[in-house]
Amino acid sequence: MLRGIHKASSGTIGKGIMAVVMGLLVISFAIWGIGDIFRGFGQSTFASVGSTEISAEQFRYYYTDKINQLGRRMGRAITPDQARSNGLDRQILGQLIAETALDQKAKEMRLGVSDAEISKQIMADRSFAGINGKFDRARFEQTIRDAGFSETRFVADQRALTVRRQLALSLTGNITAPVAAQDAINRFRNEKRSADVVVLGAAQAGAIAPPTPEALQKYFDERKAAFRAPEYRTVTLLALTPESQAAWMTVSDKDAEAYYNAHKAEYGTPEKRHLRQIVFPNEQDAQAAADKIAKGATFDDIVKERSLKESDVDLGTVTEKDVIDPNVAKAAFALKDGEVSKPVKGQFGTVLVQATNIQPGQDQTFQQVAPKIKQAIALERARGQIGDLRDKIEDERAGGATLQETAKKLKIEARTIDAIDRSGRDKAGNLVPNLPQGANVVNAIFSTDVDVDNEAIDLKNGGWLWYEVTNITPARDRTLDEVRAQVEKRWHDDEVASRLKKKAEDMVGKLKAGGKLAAVAQAEGLTVQTVGDLQRGKPKAPVAAPALDAIFRTAKDGAGSAEGDTEDTRLVFVVTGVTDPALDAKSAEAEQIAQVLKNGYGEDILNEYVTHLESQLGVSVNQATLQQIVGGGSGG
Repeated sequence: MLRGIHKASSGTIGKGIMAVVMGLLVISFAIWGIGDIFRGFGQSTFASVGSTEISAEQFRYYYTDKINQLGRRMGRAITPDQARSNGLDRQILGQLIAETALDQKAKEMRLGVSDAEISKQIMADRSFAGINGKFDRARFEQTIRDAGFSETRFVADQRALTVRRQLALSLTGNITAPVAAQDAINRFRNEKRSADVVVLGAAQAGAIAPPTPEALQKYFDERKAAFRAPEYRTVTLLALTPESQAAWMTVSDKDAEAYYNAHKAEYGTPEKRHLRQIVFPNEQDAQAAADKIAKGATFDDIVKERSLKESDVDLGTVTEKDVIDPNVAKAAFALKDGEVSKPVKGQFGTVLVQATNIQPGQDQTFQQVAPKIKQAIALERARGQIGDLRDKIEDERAGGATLQETAKKLKIEARTIDAIDRSGRDKAGNLVPNLPQGANVVNAIFSTDVDVDNEAIDLKNGGWLWYEVTNITPARDRTLDEVRAQVEKRWHDDEVASRLKKKAEDMVGKLKAGGKLAAVAQAEGLTVQTVGDLQRGKPKAPVAAPALDAIFRTAKDGAGSAEGDTEDTRLVFVVTGVTDPALDAKSAEAEQIAQVLKNGYGEDILNEYVTHLESQLGVSVNQATLQQIVGGGSGG
C-alpha cells in the first residue's frame, strides 16, 4: 500500500509511529459526564456517537490495543485489574468517543488529506531511516510490526490523526497568551533573592553521650520498619538488542568500502567560500557590468555604482549545497579566489558572483571511517535479524525451556542477578550495575512470581528483555544486634538534628524580637554569609533545597530556619533582597513561556470543543458490554 501511495507522491519523509501510538491530540478523559451516557443496547452495538455506531468488537480491539501499547511503553504487561483500578478503561473509552466525535465532524466538514501528504509524513520520520539517513522500507515494516500495526492500519491511522490535527489547529492555531499570565510565570521562574545565612553544624549541638541500652532498644523498637531487611529476588535476564547482536557480527572491508564509496560525500568537511552576488534585472545589464570588470573595474565598483549595501550582496561563507540556486552554486565554486564570474542566469535573475576566502574541503579516508561504517552496517543488519531471533526465543520458551537453557541453545548471553531489592540494590546496598536502559526492569521483576513465563519487555532503544524470577527471599524484621551500628548512627543523627532545630528556633525568635543576625551569630561563635542571585529550583551552597524553598516563602527582611545541605547542619537566614524580573517580550524565554501557555489554553479549548461535539451529537454506551470487555463483571 505504501508503495502505491509513494508512487503517486514526489514528497520525502514525514511523521512516524509515535504520532500514531501516542496520538496527535491531547484530550482530557474527564471532559464528558460518563455516568450520564450509559444506555440500553442490543447485542451488536456497543456505543454510538451521533450517527456513528461502534461495535463491541471494535471497542474490544481498540481497548486491547491501547492497553498493549501502554504496557510496551511501561516495559511490563498491564493486567485487567490494574487497568480498571487506574481508571484506564474509562480513559480509553473517553479517547475513543472523543476521536469518533472529531472524525464525524471532520467528515461533515469534508476535511481530508492526500495520499501524497501521508506518504511524505511517513517517509520523513527518522524512526524509519536506515544508516544512510533515508527511508528504509525494511526498518519501517519491522518498526510498525513491533508496535502492533499492519501497514494498512498504520497508514489509515496516520490519515485519521492528520485530519484530526487539521481540525484541532483550526481551533487553537491563533491563540495568543495573555501578557499578564506570561509575566506571572516569568516572575515565578526568574525572581531573584538574596539572604544572609548562618550555618549551624554538629559543634553547635554540643557533646552527645551515647544512648543507654534501654534508650537504644526503645528507639529501635519504635522504628523497626526502617531497619527491616527488604525482599530480595534472584532473576535471570536475557536481553536481545541490535547493539548486543551487532557486537558479534563481522563486516568485511569489502562491504564497508562499498558503502564508503557510495556515500563518500558524507565523510569529510566540504569546501567553503565567501560569496558575494549582484542580481541584475536583465542579461544586458549583467553583461555590461562584466565588461567593465574585464576592463579594470572591481566588484566593489559595481556594487557602489548600483547603490547597493553590503548586506544586499553578501551571501556569507557557505558550502556549495548551501547555495539555493544550482546554476549560481556551480559557477561560484568554479572560480578562483577573488575572481568574478561571467553573467549567470539564475532562478531570480542574471547575476555576477564573486568568490573569496576559499577554505578547501577535507575528505576522510576509508581507513579513518572504516570502524564507524562497520559498526553502523552491523547495527543495521542486527536490526533486521533480531526479529527472527526473538521468534526462536519465544519458541523455546513455549516449549518449556528456561531462559538459561534458551540462551545456551541459541548462543545468547543470559545474566543472573543473585539478589536485587525493589530499589534496585543488592544485599550490600549498592545499585545493581548495567540494568537494561529504557524499561522499568525492577518494577517488572517485582510484579511477577517464581517460574512465571513473563511477556518480554520492549526496550526503547530497540529490542526486548526477557526476565525470569527463580527465587524470592521474603522481607523480614532484623534484630537490633544485626543493625546496631546503623541504629546508633541514626539515633545520634536524630539527636543532632533535634538540638540544632531547637537552637535555630531560639535564634529566629531573637531576630523576630528585633535582634540583628550579626549579633545573634556572634553570640554563638558563628559567621554570617551573604548569598545572592538565588532562584527557585536552583540551590546554591550553603543554601540547600529546603532552605531555598523557605527563603522564597519568607517576606523581605523576614527570618526563618531550614535544613542545611547535610544531615548535621541547619540554616538560619534573613531575606535581604527581592528582585522581580522584567519580561523581555523578544527573548527566547518569553517565546517559550508563551508557547507553554498557548499549548495549555489550546488543550482547554479543544477539550471544551469535544465536550460540545459530544453534547451536540449525542453519546450512548452499553454499560453491560463495557464491563464484559474490560473484565469488571458479566453485566446484566
